[in-house]
Amino acid sequence: MVSDSPLLLCQGLQVGYRGRPLLPPIDLRVQRGETWALIGPNGAGKTTLLRTLLGLLPALGGQLVHPGSAIAYVPQRSELDPSVPARVLDLVRSGAERGWSFAKPRWPFASNPAVLQAMRDVGVENLCREPWLHLSEGQKQRVLLAQALAGQPDLLILDEPTSAMDVHAERQVFDLLGELRDRRRLGLLLVSHNLGALSRFATHAVFVDKDQGVVVPGPLAEVVAHPAFDARFGVHVAQRGGDAS
Repeated sequence: MVSDSPLLLCQGLQVGYRGRPLLPPIDLRVQRGETWALIGPNGAGKTTLLRTLLGLLPALGGQLVHPGSAIAYVPQRSELDPSVPARVLDLVRSGAERGWSFAKPRWPFASNPAVLQAMRDVGVENLCREPWLHLSEGQKQRVLLAQALAGQPDLLILDEPTSAMDVHAERQVFDLLGELRDRRRLGLLLVSHNLGALSRFATHAVFVDKDQGVVVPGPLAEVVAHPAFDARFGVHVAQRGGDAS
């Protein structure tokens, strides 16, 4: 029986730098099977909130807990050092190791069922010996997803998972994320500027805008109907397939 306890819980969470809050206190509750979109204009505070949720920045106040939840982060492809001589297998296996060392002795990936299953789930098992640099953008994103899944997470946090992709590849990634969410009973939280895609994919959203001094979390339909969202993007932007950048 799957627990109804949240995967991620924020109560009055304050984020910012040098003791200065950037946004109002944040209340957030992410459950299994939900997809949360973190949206807002450039410079609105999305990155600060994301880094705080990942533990890369200390919270300035309030509560941030993930009770017993394993959390995995899927970065933008540009964040990986292109000079790293890694194969697909090396990268995916590092997710199971919960580390990034490529100097450790190698062992067959079949010895770790979670690694093999992760590669199968995203359809990259046939690429296991391929160098990272030889992959297409869509293949790279799938490998990063497999790397995160190899750690058997409960919650996936993704930063711009479809950046630099064409519309077809982007749709494939969002479809894959939806399948993984349902099959593995995951929670998803992702940053994306593509409101059109998010309107078809996300169940919930967190709209942040430091200039307006607002944080609006909740079901996606309620967030896009909020006056603060309307003031920034227009109430129908998501339905029109607009961009949040």
